[in-house]
Amino acid sequence: MLKRTYLRLVEMQEEQARQHLEEVRSIHNEMRGYKHDFHHHLQALKGQLEAGQVDRAIVYLEQLDRSLQTVDTLLKTGNVTVDAILSAKLAQARAAGIAVTAEANLPPELSLTDLELSIVIGNLLDNAIEGCRSAAGEKFLRLSLRMKGDMLYFYLLNSAGKKQKKVGSLFRTGKTGAHGFGLHRAEAIVNQHGGWVKYNSEDGAFTSEFLVPAAC
Repeated sequence: MLKRTYLRLVEMQEEQARQHLEEVRSIHNEMRGYKHDFHHHLQALKGQLEAGQVDRAIVYLEQLDRSLQTVDTLLKTGNVTVDAILSAKLAQARAAGIAVTAEANLPPELSLTDLELSIVIGNLLDNAIEGCRSAAGEKFLRLSLRMKGDMLYFYLLNSAGKKQKKVGSLFRTGKTGAHGFGLHRAEAIVNQHGGWVKYNSEDGAFTSEFLVPAAC
């Protein structure tokens, strides 16, 4: 019974991850479209201004501004899949009033599949955003994602509430007991690739980090 429940949770999370990947790929394609169209926008504005149609150019700029406000800046890490995942999640964090600092520099191909990257990075960022919501005072999220030799290194520090009690390698929360299935899935995937995951909880802060072989 427990095994069936676990497998069902895995299937549900993988389906959610696939849906999320489609969403972030859509965002990425939309951003590429805006970049492609930018030259045309400049040419249109240049023609209107050269023709003395200042009012028309102002209306055009206002329309363009409203359109661009619906799209967040795409983070460029060097890996298209990670670009899309981080851009979507960090936009979600900023929308929740969380101060975000992020730096990432990656190769275009990694050993983890797109689905695995979505599950691991997505779960750790979801956990961080949830932790920020429970924090008193400043809400922040600081992310570093880079290479250490042939290894992919991820470090995430976020504001949080009181120190959480550790249960095995996970943590206890008021919502779901062992915190939670998402952190467990992230750890399992990284372990399958020969890496390690560490979580640490202190009063006011929570850290997540992993190191995993990056070569395909």
